[in-house]
Amino acid sequence: MKWQRRFGRGVVAEFSKNRYLYLLALPGTLFLIVFAYIPMSAHLLAFKDFRLSDGLWGSKWVGFDNFRYFFSGNDWLRVTYNTLFLNGLFLVFGLGFAVMLAIFLSEVISPLFKRVAQSFVFLPYFISWIVISMMTQALFSTSEGIINKTLNSLGFEGVEWYLTPSVWPAILTIIYIWKFAGYNSIIFLAGITGISPEYYESAKLEGATRFQQMIYITLPLLRPIILLMLLLGVGRIFYGDFGMIYAIVGDIGVLYPTTDVIDTFAYRALRQLGNFSTSSAVVLYQSVMGLITVVIFNAIAKRIDTDSRLF
Repeated sequence: MKWQRRFGRGVVAEFSKNRYLYLLALPGTLFLIVFAYIPMSAHLLAFKDFRLSDGLWGSKWVGFDNFRYFFSGNDWLRVTYNTLFLNGLFLVFGLGFAVMLAIFLSEVISPLFKRVAQSFVFLPYFISWIVISMMTQALFSTSEGIINKTLNSLGFEGVEWYLTPSVWPAILTIIYIWKFAGYNSIIFLAGITGISPEYYESAKLEGATRFQQMIYITLPLLRPIILLMLLLGVGRIFYGDFGMIYAIVGDIGVLYPTTDVIDTFAYRALRQLGNFSTSSAVVLYQSVMGLITVVIFNAIAKRIDTDSRLF
């Protein structure tokens, strides 16, 4: 009981000492409780035979039956592999191009050209996925697509892009890089501007070229930011970009073998089958695997660079 009283007095003293800071944090805390933690109660749907007439609490408890239904076939292997594979491509190539773009922009001497270039590379981030899907169809349509028309004019046979699943991981990766590389490069560019010019001046005195300065100064000093961005990306590696996949691919079943991710699978289970419980089981599986991934990669980041870990 003594330690409980000491703990209680410590909590009261802490809140009394920093009461204004806690008041400032109160709106954000309430927002998280209302919109992040309270909705977690809906995960109970994964363990029930949910019926709208019975409601969440009145529906029959079925335990792990919904998970057995999901894991009984091979669909869970396909959507899990596609989610990890596509997000891995987005993460590696997206961050890689963002770092290169930030380094190239930092090397630009003209301030006017740098501002114009930053605006152009940042612009795709504000384009919605619906507009991008229309642009994709204009490019890859079998009969009216710009790419096939160009190939035909050069004497080559056009490609039926929307009937060829194997090419879509590369297409989606290119689209992702085009949309997000400029946005992510701003973060790395801010890190580059924080590097002391003395490092580069010393390197110049030693005869280092601009390329050597990038390799041996810029990249090593950007490592904490790269690791942090990588860790944040890994934390969402089990979450497919639903807006991107569904807007561009939609319900084209031929492309499911390489583009169907956990999010689109759960959405189809809800929209086509009307099965709330199975969709909730899929989403809960996704959340648990995402949590495990974050914990594992945070431990790896802690070993590589203690300052880059999340917790």
